[in-house]
Amino acid sequence: DKMCDQISDAILDAALKDDPDSRVAIETLTKTGFVVVAGELTTKTYIDVQKVVRDTIREIGYDDPEYGFDCDGCGVLNAISEQSPDISQGVTVGKGLHKEQGAGDQGIMFGFATNETPEIMPLPIVLAHKLTKKLEVIRKSGKLKYLRPDTKSQVTVEYYDGIPKRVDTVVIATQHSPKVSHKRIEKDILKYVIKPVCNKWIDKKTKYHINATGAFIFGGPVADAGVTGRKIIVDTYGGHGSHGGGAFSGKDPSKVDRSASYAARYIAKNIVAAGLADKCEVQLAYAIGVAKPVSILTHTFGTNRIPEEEISKLVVKHFPLKPADIISHLKLKRPIYRKTAAYGHFGRNDPDFTWEKLDKVEVLKKEAKKHFENPELNGSKVPLDGY
Repeated sequence: DKMCDQISDAILDAALKDDPDSRVAIETLTKTGFVVVAGELTTKTYIDVQKVVRDTIREIGYDDPEYGFDCDGCGVLNAISEQSPDISQGVTVGKGLHKEQGAGDQGIMFGFATNETPEIMPLPIVLAHKLTKKLEVIRKSGKLKYLRPDTKSQVTVEYYDGIPKRVDTVVIATQHSPKVSHKRIEKDILKYVIKPVCNKWIDKKTKYHINATGAFIFGGPVADAGVTGRKIIVDTYGGHGSHGGGAFSGKDPSKVDRSASYAARYIAKNIVAAGLADKCEVQLAYAIGVAKPVSILTHTFGTNRIPEEEISKLVVKHFPLKPADIISHLKLKRPIYRKTAAYGHFGRNDPDFTWEKLDKVEVLKKEAKKHFENPELNGSKVPLDGY
């Protein structure tokens, strides 16, 4: 599934690279020996879809026929057409019933943030991404030559009073050559992957499930069909917060499934970083062809230091909420999306991930301070950090 996400986003990047106004909605399907790329694409540039697909598969690591699926041997079927004119007029300035650029579809989008990690993300998903990234680094370095590209991780964290205290369980499945024993894999993964990543959080009671079926020789498209958009919880917050159901990969920023979810994360992260709440979920909802969101909601799970209705007012006052404003403010018409399709879209220290910036913290602190200088405005008696 994540291979398909990366292929879809690689095609999106190829379009945006030469034509930032490209309209893209690409779905990818893969199984043994073939890749199907389908969807809608309107662009002024030429895209060599075959090359983009094969290059992406090669970079992921499927470059050996021994794996049963490889970049040069697989077939690539292209079933891409132009965007529907009915949708196009709704997201093009000056066309449609509303003259502003409207949302590319209806839907509900969520953003989430929590102060339990430096990334302002839930600890379980942060550790899970770090484990799979560590596996990739070790595999590509040649340190454990038996490792192959397909891998998954899952981390169960024990909380007390809403605060993470320890890792209870680590689950890792990693594809390998048939020439290595299960015992060796368990020993190596614990030593080179789990302990370096989770050392602060593990203890004598932590449980480990490493290739728990006993073998993971057959992986990738040979073992499992893949489709774009099936790992939406991995892409976001690991089960914390809510999800509106819309996937991200393969979609240009006129699709609010992607751009509004990025905006909602941007809002939630700045709210938490400013100390207005320890945890925050932001919901945005849109109607196709309409610029203004039909719903804006903030939920702080009882951790707010000023009233939630006041936080919502600050969101409207200080953050971009219309699709065109979100795209402009976060600079989303750039070829930056392939790298979002692995290791999560949020909580990453990458300057291209503009939705992670904290440029609204000071203005939010300044606005919130008014509630403590005027107690009748504030329903909470918990002081803001630093005040």
